[in-house]
Amino acid sequence: MTTSFSNSGFETQWWAGNIRLKDSSGLLLGAHLAHAGLICLWAGAILIKEVAAFAPGVPLYEQGAFLMAHLAALGISVGPGGEILDTYPYFAIGVLHLTLSAVYAAGGLYHTFKGPEILAEEEGETIAPKFEYAWGEPKRLSFILGHHLLFLGGACLLFAANASFGGGIYDPVVGDVRQISSPNLNPAVIGYIFGLTSDGWNGVGMAAVDNMETVIGGHFLVGVLELFGGTFHILSTPFGVEAKPWSYSGESVLSYSLAALGLMGLGSYFFVNYCDVVYAPELFGADRSGQAATQLILGILCYIGHVWHALRGQKSVT
Repeated sequence: MTTSFSNSGFETQWWAGNIRLKDSSGLLLGAHLAHAGLICLWAGAILIKEVAAFAPGVPLYEQGAFLMAHLAALGISVGPGGEILDTYPYFAIGVLHLTLSAVYAAGGLYHTFKGPEILAEEEGETIAPKFEYAWGEPKRLSFILGHHLLFLGGACLLFAANASFGGGIYDPVVGDVRQISSPNLNPAVIGYIFGLTSDGWNGVGMAAVDNMETVIGGHFLVGVLELFGGTFHILSTPFGVEAKPWSYSGESVLSYSLAALGLMGLGSYFFVNYCDVVYAPELFGADRSGQAATQLILGILCYIGHVWHALRGQKSVT
């Protein structure tokens, strides 16, 4: 199979983004690390700003402290009724994010200016060459995808384990932090994906969930599935490749990523707007339509990008 990428001037434009680095795995890794550093910098700076402006007795959503609200929803330094007990843990988490942003930035600078442009050219005994992607080599791309799934599965299980066996999680149904000692591990819970609840069908899909046992149980199940999927992709080779060689071009893989982001954006819209058990009204407010609209718009934009890059991906293979 031979792949070639049409340029037609697009990849030389300033707005082309990281797609111009699709054939330079080392530089693309540097760009990813730089982006992670920017995200961490933003999160740390905004969180510390919220802590500095925090007014006791005023609901978080009225203060615009949405990062503090997310941390409180995880059960961090929050008491009955969503009352913030101590702001120091939030400050410490903000500082941690600022520190990590510097680490990510250092990694981004290294891979941009010091490291090899192609990971396969890394000298010495390192694991970097194992993650050198080559468009048109589905086995290598499947190997990288598998490791992504392992990390996601591990994070998912850690979150659920902390809620069940660790510090617990804030449950708006009881209005306090509690351990979810009996998570719903019944595989039938997956019916929520299609809006199938104990009270019948609900048009908001998974956002119809109304108890923390199902939320945490679902994370356990998804975490296990991601670990299984990650192992499968690391050990296996995708099948049916020859029929659609464009499926593994750089443009097409980017389009899949954008489709996944779009799906998460649309799913977040329903959760933010309708799911009070995940977005506790005492922390996020009863009317969350503005935040939900932001998720919806971002999701739609990601889907537009998905279509754009998918069409370019089909044209890029000869």
